[in-house]
Amino acid sequence: MSATNRAKLITKLQTALKKHYDVAPATPSRPLLEHALYACLLEDCPADLADEGLAKLEQDYFDWNEVRVTTVTELATVLSSLPDANKAAQRLKSILQGIFEEFYSFDLDHLKKENLGKAVAKFEGMSSMTPFVLSYIIQHGLGGHSIPIDYSAMVVMLVTGIASQSEAADGRVPGLERAVPKSKGVEFAALMHQPAVDLLMDPKDKKARTFLESVAKGSSKELDEWLTSKEAAIKRVKARKKEEREAAKQEAEAEAAEEAEAKSAVLVKRSAKKGSRATKPAVPQKSAAEQAAESQARLAAEAKKAEAKAAAGSKSAKKKATTDKSAGSAKSSSSSTAKKSSKTSASKTASKSTETTKSAGKKSTKTSASKKAPAKKSGSNAKPSGTKASAPKKSAKKKTTTAAKPTSAEATGSTAGKKATNRKLTKRKPR
Repeated sequence: MSATNRAKLITKLQTALKKHYDVAPATPSRPLLEHALYACLLEDCPADLADEGLAKLEQDYFDWNEVRVTTVTELATVLSSLPDANKAAQRLKSILQGIFEEFYSFDLDHLKKENLGKAVAKFEGMSSMTPFVLSYIIQHGLGGHSIPIDYSAMVVMLVTGIASQSEAADGRVPGLERAVPKSKGVEFAALMHQPAVDLLMDPKDKKARTFLESVAKGSSKELDEWLTSKEAAIKRVKARKKEEREAAKQEAEAEAAEEAEAKSAVLVKRSAKKGSRATKPAVPQKSAAEQAAESQARLAAEAKKAEAKAAAGSKSAKKKATTDKSAGSAKSSSSSTAKKSSKTSASKTASKSTETTKSAGKKSTKTSASKKAPAKKSGSNAKPSGTKASAPKKSAKKKTTTAAKPTSAEATGSTAGKKATNRKLTKRKPR
């Protein structure tokens, strides 16, 4: 449709609204947050029910943060007077959550002083924001020019030919803000909301039907066709969902049947294994007499083994005793020979020492006698004789020391004999 024809239809729609409906009272001044919440309740709902729902929320809850953390089911029970309480509760909760995540506060009045484009961009960035709520915030909260159109009002635009099917799906009517001035925007939105909600609540409402015919002839028939197509679409959706459920059910049944078959196959295999085990020849059981005879034979074999072990132990003990005796006799013989050798060596050394002492004594007497004679003859030669006499004394000392040495040998021989005797007394451990 061209822009001029669309503008003509919009002006005709505006005059028909003023003719068939009364202007609603002006909305009270509210904070920006309450305008947003009221728009959530007003979408596809009569204005009086939306006012009642907002009053209940303010009465039942302490603040809006408590509403934000409340569940959708609880909010739906509070808003039970609305036509679609679940949708309204979901919109309200999601808008509150989006505002809190965006601003971390519920005081939004500072946005009124900011640039309109920046404030609108912040609201548009919220994922839960709907076109109707955004347009209502711009028109009533921020003072901009945007006419809120909800689903029911879009049906009126679609039936009258102002909007096409694709434009209605987008939720926007191009050229609406140009055809309706800003000064009449609030009035037009309030008037447009009345027949749209009446048709949504009761598609056969006479006042709304006459209003549609006054805007464009044949619009009531268009409405009926649209309603039938909607019902058919709803039926198709229901049938598709039913088919999907049935398909899912069949898949689940097929999976259950496959699982049952697999389990039955496993059970068959187990039963086959059990049957094969059962067909094996059973071992014949022995009688009590045979078992007693076997036990007696086992005991006799064990007794024979014990006797053989004991005999082997006694033989090894006898061998150890004989080896110990031979070792002791060898030790005693070695000690006796050591004693004899030590005695003989001691006796030899003693005889030699006596002989040396005797010879030394004879020599000393001879030298002393020979030296005394010249000393008597000449007294001047006394000193050399004294010196000669001292030399034999030194040799005598040496002989006495050599004679003392054999006594130490005798002492070593005696100690060796003692050790040998001690060794006899002690028994060696077997290697």
